[in-house]
Amino acid sequence: MKKLSLRARVLTGTVAVAALGAGTFGAVSASASAPAAAPAAAVKADTSNRNLQQSTHLTVAAATKAAQATLDAAKKENQRVSVAVVDRNGNTIVTLRGDGAGPQSPESAVKKAYTAVSWNAPTSELAKRLEQAPNLKDIPGTLFLAGGAPVQVKGAPVAGVGVAGAPSGDLDEKFAQAGVASLTR
Repeated sequence: MKKLSLRARVLTGTVAVAALGAGTFGAVSASASAPAAAPAAAVKADTSNRNLQQSTHLTVAAATKAAQATLDAAKKENQRVSVAVVDRNGNTIVTLRGDGAGPQSPESAVKKAYTAVSWNAPTSELAKRLEQAPNLKDIPGTLFLAGGAPVQVKGAPVAGVGVAGAPSGDLDEKFAQAGVASLTR
């Protein structure tokens, strides 16, 4: 076999690298140009469809109004509390930690609001149910202490207001009710 010159070896190597690169590029290009999945067909919402359900939710503005009214009611009585407003599904809309409120109060307020909306009842009433069903307290995310109040529209729960930080649950619940009441004004 004849020995190739340096120039021929460099040229042969360059051609081999180019061919390998072209093959790799071609494979990548082929997979990149594969047709994309067709977009899912748009679903048309028909409110008369018996498979759909409408629900009512508080706006952020309404939730903020209720939270601020709650803090204002607590401030009038020199109480340092936190307030939370959750939607019908228990998702937090607004949480306000009042000046000087304890570090545990925001989380407790959310749990009280969640508990109130989940059972559509003030948490002081729900706390009494623990005597008959003590395992209720084991449900994740709930807190069966006074201080939570549901927001209702035609008797159905649409939100919950929870308050924590006052020296008693009765005060917490009084302030939560003030927040609920602010929504009717």
